[in-house]
This record gives sequence, C-alpha cells and structure tokens, in this order.
Amino acid sequence: MPGRQDVKGKGFEDLLEANRRYAAQFPLAGFDGIAQAGVAIVTCMDSRIDPLGLLGLRPGDAKIFRNPGGRVTVAALEALVLATHLLGVDRVLVVPHTRCAMTAHSESELRERVGRSAGVDASWQSFSVIADQVAALREDLAKVRSHPLIPPSTRVGGFVYDVDTGLLDPVG
Repeated sequence: MPGRQDVKGKGFEDLLEANRRYAAQFPLAGFDGIAQAGVAIVTCMDSRIDPLGLLGLRPGDAKIFRNPGGRVTVAALEALVLATHLLGVDRVLVVPHTRCAMTAHSESELRERVGRSAGVDASWQSFSVIADQVAALREDLAKVRSHPLIPPSTRVGGFVYDVDTGLLDPVG
C-alpha cells in the first residue's frame, strides 16, 4: 500500500489561494469565541447542510459539532458541556437529515463498500448506522437533557432537516 504523502501545501493550492482571499477580508479578527446567538448545533457532516444558513445565522453566532448521522456522541456531549458553561450557549439543536447515508446502509454494507474502496479489510471498523432516525433523535435529545453537566435551563430541540426543501421538521 502506498504511503500517505505529507507535503507542505502540495495538492491544496486552490484551497490555500481561496484562504488568502478570505483572510484579506477576514471579519472575525479578535472575536472572543462566544456563541453570539447562544446556539449550539449537532448535525451531520453532509455537505448539503449549511448549519448557519438554515437558521439565518452568521459565523460567530453558533457552536457547531458535526459527525456522520448528526448523533449525540460522547465527543458531542463534551462539546455541549463546554459550550453551555464557557461559550454562551443556552439553546441546543440536534439536527439529523433526510436521505442520510447512515440511515440508508447497514454496518456490513458500509464495511464492504469502504473495504472495497480502500483495498483492505474494513470488517473491524465500526460505523454508527441508524435504523430508526426519529427514535435515534429522541434518544439523543434525552442524552442532552439528562446530562448532569448541561444546565436544566438549556433549551434542547430536535429537528430533521429536509435536504430537498431546506425545512426543519420538529421532533419531540
């Protein structure tokens, strides 16, 4: 198997050029990192999701935690604890989405597909597939609401984002 290359900037020229243009007009210099709208969002890594845009927010307004499926994992809970105590967050949205690959495939299917793509056995890799998205969302909301280090005053909401309409569907 060929080794991974770690050449300074090589293969990233287009992104580095875009970064230079961004930095030339950088609007967040000196920003303190506090979530200006008091919002934290746990959502999927899917590139069809613009977490700030779908809520009418701007950079600096919210803390965003992304992972496959938009699940409230141990790492997401860690982020939410820090966000609610140190970063001005008093509202948490958990936002999975329609047509998510984590709901469309079994763990064995994902292992097989990744293994085929990688050219190595992936049977050992776990993937957090979701059999019932609404049930998983309710479970995740309960994790946030019952966490002893997340203040009871924190408002917690669950919503399924529709990638075809841009609308949020509240889930209790």
